[in-house]
This record gives sequence, C-alpha cells and structure tokens, in this order.
Amino acid sequence: MSAHLAKRAATFASLVKLSHTIFAAPFAIAAAILATRRPHAEITVARVVAIAVCLVTARTAAMAYNRVVDRDVDAANPRTRQREIPAGAVTPRAAMALVAASSLLFVGSAATLGAVPAMLAVPVLLVLLGYSHAKRFTWAAHLWLGVALALAPGGAWLAMGAKPEAGILALMAAVLSWVGGFDVLYSLQDEAFDKAQGLRSIPARFGARGALAIARALHVGTVLALAAAARLLDGGVSFGLAVAVVAALLVYEHRLVRPIDDERVDLSRIDAAFFDVNGYVSLGFLALVALDVVVRR
Repeated sequence: MSAHLAKRAATFASLVKLSHTIFAAPFAIAAAILATRRPHAEITVARVVAIAVCLVTARTAAMAYNRVVDRDVDAANPRTRQREIPAGAVTPRAAMALVAASSLLFVGSAATLGAVPAMLAVPVLLVLLGYSHAKRFTWAAHLWLGVALALAPGGAWLAMGAKPEAGILALMAAVLSWVGGFDVLYSLQDEAFDKAQGLRSIPARFGARGALAIARALHVGTVLALAAAARLLDGGVSFGLAVAVVAALLVYEHRLVRPIDDERVDLSRIDAAFFDVNGYVSLGFLALVALDVVVRR
C-alpha cells in the first residue's frame, strides 16, 4: 500500500472512530459464544466471517452517516471542529460513498446468514442511521444509541442460528442501559453548546446533576440486566464474576465523573471514564464469559 493510500485509510478509520468498535464488538462476540450452547446454533468459518463483516460494516455506515449529518454542528463546536469533515480532510460526498458501500456490504453479508438476519438487516440499518437525527427532536437520543449498540449482540445471537429467548434480551437490555449511561456522561461536555444550538440531550434537559443521577440509574439497570442474563443463559462462576467486574468498573467510572457543586461536574477525567473504563467493561465481560463457556463445556 502506498503512503498516500495508507494515509487515506487512516483518515477514514479516524472518521468512523474505528477504535470505538471496542464497545459493541466484545458483547456481540460474547453473545455468539453463548449461542453455541443452544441446539440450533451452527459454527462455520463462513458464518463467523459474515458476522464479523456485519459488525464492521454496520458500525462504519452508522458512524460515517453521523459525521455527515453532524458536520455543521461539529464545525460550530470547539470540541469537534477538527473532525475530518469540518476540517476538510474528508468530503461529505466521500463519506456518503462510504455509507452506501458499507450499507450494501452489511445487507449482503446478513443475507448469507439465513432468512431472519436477511429480513432484519434493513430495519436494523434504519435504526442505526436514524440515531444521527435523534438529537434534533428528543433528549432520549442516548437511549437510541443504546438500542443501536444493543442490536449487535442480538444480531450475533440470531446469526449463529440460536432462537430468540429471554436471556439474550436481558443481555441486550444491559448493553442498552450501559451505552445510554456512559453516553449521558460523555455528553456533559456539550451541555452548554447543546442548549445554545437547540439540540436535545439529557444534560441539556435535566442539568448536570440530573444527568448524573440518570446515568447512575441506567448503570444500576446494566448490572441488574447482566445478573438476569447470567441466570437465564445458564451462566456459571465466571459469568457471575463478569457481572461483579462490570459493576465495580461502573462504580469507578462514576467516581471519575463527579459533581463539583450543584451546577458543575468534574470532567477532567472524562476521556478515561469514557474510553478506558468502558473498554475494560466490554473486554473483561467477553473474556470471563468466554472462560465460562469453555470451562463448562
């Protein structure tokens, strides 16, 4: 690969925040591993490759589309004005070409996984792309993002050939509340900007203290949903330990983002709370669930 192509590839990887795949992918992989306990699940190289392609392309389409939709807002926000489109490194047309190509690959790959994934592919894609517009009309956009990421473990479960059941729904609920909670914390950085621009968010609607309380409540829901998933999916000791580790990490996350007074929140460690801690949540959960499945075979 030439230096120019390598640079362009790195630019597009940055555009879609490829590193943030660490949030949804481990839960999807964990769901696929758990699905192997079910009688209808089938593991083949082609199936695993198709699931991986679906994960990457769905997320790429959603992120690239988000950057196109938000380009004017990003240009006005000091925190985001150096993103690739407002900075001129990627044109909106190029980003939309990436959206189109990724969407087609996602739908095509889903079609190889069976009738149910094929039927759900377009509705799932609409949910993912629709998130980019949510902040214009609802402060619950954080929960929409949670739903979008929660579709990953649900989709991986179905793609393995497993049937829908309460356990996978509990795991999806855990991902929904986890993502919604940490997105509320992250959006505290833009509370004043969102208010000034007429954008909807939980911090803009309920203030910093209200947002912190809502994020805590969502993360309590995460732990409860994971505990339910462990029970419903026949989890063993390692699955139980995964729930405990996630709970401890979420407590730590909320210690990193704490109120200073009634109006202000300490955001000096928001990057560590957002990326580092949540990366440990997803990877730790995957490692312990995989261990649970291997040990109890």
